[in-house]
Amino acid sequence: MAVALVTGVGGQDGGYLAEQLVAAGHEVHGTVTDPGAALPAHLAGLGDRLRVHRADLRDPGSLTSLVDAVEPDRVFNLAGASSVAASWSDPVGTLDVNGRAVVALLEHLHRRADQGATVRLVQASSGEVFAGAAGEPVTEESPVSPVSPYGAAKAVAHQSVGMYRARGLHASSLVLFNHESPRRPERFVTRKITRGVAAIAAGRADRLVLGNLDVWRDWGWAPDYTTAMALAAEADEPGDYVVATGQAHSLRDLVAVAFAEVGIDDWEPLVASDPALVRPADAEVLVGDSTRLRERLGWTPTVTFEGMVAAMVRHDVEGLS
Repeated sequence: MAVALVTGVGGQDGGYLAEQLVAAGHEVHGTVTDPGAALPAHLAGLGDRLRVHRADLRDPGSLTSLVDAVEPDRVFNLAGASSVAASWSDPVGTLDVNGRAVVALLEHLHRRADQGATVRLVQASSGEVFAGAAGEPVTEESPVSPVSPYGAAKAVAHQSVGMYRARGLHASSLVLFNHESPRRPERFVTRKITRGVAAIAAGRADRLVLGNLDVWRDWGWAPDYTTAMALAAEADEPGDYVVATGQAHSLRDLVAVAFAEVGIDDWEPLVASDPALVRPADAEVLVGDSTRLRERLGWTPTVTFEGMVAAMVRHDVEGLS
């Protein structure tokens, strides 16, 4: 039985991955920042098949000490600051948790490997690392070109994974493009949209306030992306992998699909734009090419863009009812 450690298990991706690893028969440990907070129902339902620990990435020693205590065979590093927009408010803190902490973890795992431990790392990288790639589909060979503090911090981690892989560590970096689900926190624009649409349909709100509707992103289904993480951990050889659908949609498309799910076609009068919600810098189009992941590891997305948005809207409609 493999022992897996999932940092950030309380997040969207951490929860899906923990469920998948438990189903595969692994002993699963997860980290949270606040152990006193109630676990989401889907994690609480795992019972003693998931063991939860406290680790704060602002103190890398808390994570490396946990690694020594748990002795995992697989480490999935998903914890960290997750909002591109919020990174502009705290660029130094974002670099600490998304960059510096990852380097500390890599160095510790490398030392353990030198002492005979067998461990594999999967790092949650981001398409934002390549956000300045001139509108071309991002591949593993695209130039690193972040345009936000979040992207820059993720770039530090992404490149560090490559350096430690060259030193012999089984370390893979998964370049995750936007991926959503009903578990996405409401502070993210996708969930803000689906919850706002549900509220309008229920007569509890009369408009939805957003920023720039003309950004284009490659959106996928979150459980598909955590499946890719598990595949990378089990691969014979480590590597970098873009995880994306290869199809870009605008935020306007997402809004339209969300309103269509509740039977509203004439949605534009219900949506207002607030310049204060526009990011200081943002890639207009960001789309990924997952050919390597599909060909080498057999990965394929299972849910369409429309299916993803519809599932989120249905969840929020049910929640309000």
